[in-house]
Amino acid sequence: MSNLPAYIAKAVPNPAANRGPWYKNTAPSYTGIFLWIAFYQSLADGTLTHASPWFCLGALVVAGLLCYGLYYYAPAMLGMQTGYPLYVVGSSTFGTTGGYIMPGLLMGLLQVGWFAVATFYATTYILKGVGQDARPATLLFGVVAVLWGYILGYVGAKGVQYVAKASLALTIIPAIMVLYVVLKTAGGISSYQVPDPNPYLAFTLLIQSVIGFFATAGAAGADFGLNSRDGRDVKLGGLFGVALAIIYAGGMPLLAVAGANGLHPGVGMTYDAVLGSIGGFSASAMFILFAIASVVPTCFCIFIAGNSFSTMIPGVPRVSSSMVAVTIGVILAVTGVAANLVAVFSLVGASFGPICGAMLADYLLSGGKWAGPRQGINWAGYAGWAVGFVIGILPLLSSVPASIKMYDQPAALYGMIAGFLVYVVVAKLGGEPKTVAMMPEPARAR
Repeated sequence: MSNLPAYIAKAVPNPAANRGPWYKNTAPSYTGIFLWIAFYQSLADGTLTHASPWFCLGALVVAGLLCYGLYYYAPAMLGMQTGYPLYVVGSSTFGTTGGYIMPGLLMGLLQVGWFAVATFYATTYILKGVGQDARPATLLFGVVAVLWGYILGYVGAKGVQYVAKASLALTIIPAIMVLYVVLKTAGGISSYQVPDPNPYLAFTLLIQSVIGFFATAGAAGADFGLNSRDGRDVKLGGLFGVALAIIYAGGMPLLAVAGANGLHPGVGMTYDAVLGSIGGFSASAMFILFAIASVVPTCFCIFIAGNSFSTMIPGVPRVSSSMVAVTIGVILAVTGVAANLVAVFSLVGASFGPICGAMLADYLLSGGKWAGPRQGINWAGYAGWAVGFVIGILPLLSSVPASIKMYDQPAALYGMIAGFLVYVVVAKLGGEPKTVAMMPEPARAR
């Protein structure tokens, strides 16, 4: 135990008595993530432009299965087998020292970005709901963003358990609304004309968008898995909460965008444009309801960030580090930096795609079980992440030749595959450090 850092040595596995069936924890939690407006606000932009809604639905099926099999499954199984959260099980893939940064602090830093996105879109939808100017960097936008960010950020830092109790109800709201919007626009779906046919581009961009959005949540499958009773819960929770949720939460908005543009050509490819095209009190009410549905994501982003920072930097009080994160997130929201979802998804996918790839490789090489914490830095994990990250950020680099950019998507998937392959190669060459005994085997949760 003396060879282990405090964040591992003090970890206590979640006992079997605290676990529950997949339909009470994993499935509804993940479904709520995908029903967040940030997922589908711009999902049709650049995809429906190049392919029919039915082709795009097929791409969502593929994306859902990829997210389930390559990103969620291994971390969730490790969480279920050990009862430990991501930052503990990740010490096998990245080492006891390396785990401080990945996935530890990196998860917290990326949650600050997601908090900024949540604050930006909640503010935008609130202002549109009351018929006000929703442009960032304006006084009214700043006031609403500051109030939203700091109030919910403080709740996330101190009292997220109260929001958790209402999370199921707040998830049902967008689930019903996306279906309602489809019904309102369904008459135009068959009339929709693809303006610039390029199915390959539409397919790869959809895969990139979905995986980029899901990558951090996929790695966090360990945190969901530790609440699962057995492998069946892991599988069914993922199939319903990840694969099917992607198809529903992504498919309904895609159909709505197609329908709205079929009825009124030129409406626009973003979801808020579709809501605006409905008009009247109905549109205003939906803007407000979608904003309310962002309460849970906003709070949980800061909650997860606070967990990361307080665990990895225990000398700084949890509330203090959380509120610093809130301040940074609010600035990103008010200035409009958080509006660029394509860049956000690409960065998240580039950062956490290789982490998921390395964890999957570690899981398979260890015979489908947790190997335990590895001494120092696991260079197999870090090499896999470095190569995968470089590949993942290629679409964001202006210096990349056009001949490469034609085929650089889905970069998040390429980065994950690279992380997997590099980990395997380096591990086979002896790059994995020895494991450190954590506790007697019978004491572990199973």
